[in-house]
Amino acid sequence: MNNLHSLNSLIGKQVELEVSGKVLLEGILVDVGLDILVIYNGKEYLYIPHLHIHNIKLCTNPRTELADVDTESPLYDEDEMISYRKTLINAKGRFVEIYVTGNKSIHGYITAILNDYFVFYSPVYKTMFISLNHLKWLTPYQTNITPYTLGNEVLPVKPTDIPLQRSLEEQLKKLEGKLTVFDLGDHPMKVGLLKQVQNNIIELVTASGESVFWKLMHVKTIHLP
Repeated sequence: MNNLHSLNSLIGKQVELEVSGKVLLEGILVDVGLDILVIYNGKEYLYIPHLHIHNIKLCTNPRTELADVDTESPLYDEDEMISYRKTLINAKGRFVEIYVTGNKSIHGYITAILNDYFVFYSPVYKTMFISLNHLKWLTPYQTNITPYTLGNEVLPVKPTDIPLQRSLEEQLKKLEGKLTVFDLGDHPMKVGLLKQVQNNIIELVTASGESVFWKLMHVKTIHLP
């Protein structure tokens, strides 16, 4: 995904993308950066890291209602080329919808961006640590809408007092001895007591007392139940 000149020729046109997990997305290509691009699907802007784009092509059956849409992405910065990290920084504190694992979306807002992960506050899952390598796409909310129409008292400005570490491995070491959920608990062996983290290997003790060893690079999201 590093041939920017070729991708730039598709800006303003309707495209189809295949994203990790055999997900197909469609919309107008709005912006292209070194490691992220933006499409508008007629309703929302999707910020998609190149890391998860398998292929991109012109739409075979363009939707007529999108033909004359004038688009400028909500996290646009006219002074700099769009980038993944810059997008996360611009989105910080704004309500967004993110896709990380499976077909489940998570609603909330980014509170901090570290070396290889970011911290996300969700009204459902509370404080989450999300690997930068596993965010498939991010969609900013339209103005003045809150997740689940919750009031601001349920969505704290400073949602966590947990001291943040620079890397996800260091952060997980601070959770040793705690009950932890990986990847929204999409597998029984991803819920358990985090026993130890060493050399990018996580030892998790499941409900039955069995030790399971997970490679950190394959863990997408972490939260405490």
